[in-house]
Amino acid sequence: MANFSKPRVPRFSAEVYQNTHLPEGGREVNAIVTVTATGGGTTGETPVPAFASPSPSSSPSGSSPAAAPDAAVVIMVDSSGSMEYPPTKMRNARDATAAAIDTLRDGVAFAVVSGTHQAKEIYPGGGRLAVAGATTRGQAKEALRKINASGGTAIGTWLRLADKLLASSDAAIRHGILLTDGRNEHEGPKELLTTLEACAGRFTCDARGVGTDWEVKEVTGIASALLGTADIVADPAGLAADFTGMMESVMGKEIADVSLRLWTPLGAEVRFVKQVAPTVEDLTGRRTEAGPRAGDYPTGSWGDESRDYHVCVRVPNAEVGQEMLAARVSLVLPAPDGSPPQVLAQGLVRAVWTDDLAASTSINAQVAHYTGQAELARVIQQGLELRKSGDLDGATAKLGRAVQLASRSGNDDTAKLLAKVVDVVDAAAGTVRLKAKVSAEAQMTLETRSTKTVRVKK
Repeated sequence: MANFSKPRVPRFSAEVYQNTHLPEGGREVNAIVTVTATGGGTTGETPVPAFASPSPSSSPSGSSPAAAPDAAVVIMVDSSGSMEYPPTKMRNARDATAAAIDTLRDGVAFAVVSGTHQAKEIYPGGGRLAVAGATTRGQAKEALRKINASGGTAIGTWLRLADKLLASSDAAIRHGILLTDGRNEHEGPKELLTTLEACAGRFTCDARGVGTDWEVKEVTGIASALLGTADIVADPAGLAADFTGMMESVMGKEIADVSLRLWTPLGAEVRFVKQVAPTVEDLTGRRTEAGPRAGDYPTGSWGDESRDYHVCVRVPNAEVGQEMLAARVSLVLPAPDGSPPQVLAQGLVRAVWTDDLAASTSINAQVAHYTGQAELARVIQQGLELRKSGDLDGATAKLGRAVQLASRSGNDDTAKLLAKVVDVVDAAAGTVRLKAKVSAEAQMTLETRSTKTVRVKK
């Protein structure tokens, strides 16, 4: 049984890694911003954190928001007909959901949804959420026995019901856990996309595919749109451990709706903003305007953790010897009463023009590493698509490059997954041969986990 004490609120810090020097005529500034939330976790005592806005020039800096929020969680379990083949799949799904329910912290609002070509709330019912406690946990686990596998799959209906249920709660942390074993065959891609657009920013969602008959891009697309995680559980027997881990992570979240705010000076242009650790996620298109020359990029919910972001800004041209602030990066939390947001941490991205060739051509180690990690994710996905389409030469070239990048960066987990798809002749050179036979599990696992990154070796 999980520790049901309320979590403490973390403090945030932001550290900027970059080469500030640009050559004459240089205009592109790259920086890695490491955001760390610390001091979270659970405690039997509710703290009284102090908030202090950081000074504009401080880097790193930190502060604590005013209070630890409660949470609301909806578990969406695929109960379509395919979940009965083999019968152990549905049984494992019930057991996994029961394990997740046992991990809920006392006082957390929750519900369980059965998903087929329609969505049905099996607990507590009545379009409402239950409050986690010994009694309601037992009732919810008893209700799981009523789930029978039948019907089709329309994931958008599950998400819409989850959104409706979560919207009934005042909890700051609103989260969904979604399990599917098949393709979304009973609604069109546009319908699911419309649902994801409607739910984005309203709650986060982890998505899991069980077995090997589901569509990777559907599951990863759900997680990406809703700022959650995606993974494969090829063996249904592994569902309970995975669900427990997911729920423990949710219970460790202490603060929601944190945005990365990027301010740039007049004449500067944001080229992109990407999360690059622990996974690659392009946030560029999710910008919302936040005042003159400022934009917010969503980062979702935070617990005791650290993430890295790659910021690229195109600045106006300047003469050698000049210096400018290329961007101010802040972590902000919206105020519930509409007043100015709380600044949780802040870092500065600078540009200095120089005629020193060595200084201006040096690539910061963090920037170089994550540029490679983003390319690694991209070439894996491209290589697998080429393999599916029958372009074996193209697939060999892309996956060979992936092996080279994984080896160079020390991404051992990805290297092991690649070795199940290709025979590695020379990892350093990227020389590989495609395996004649590759299991669906090996290919889907590599594709699903292609965006997972490793941090720079110290």
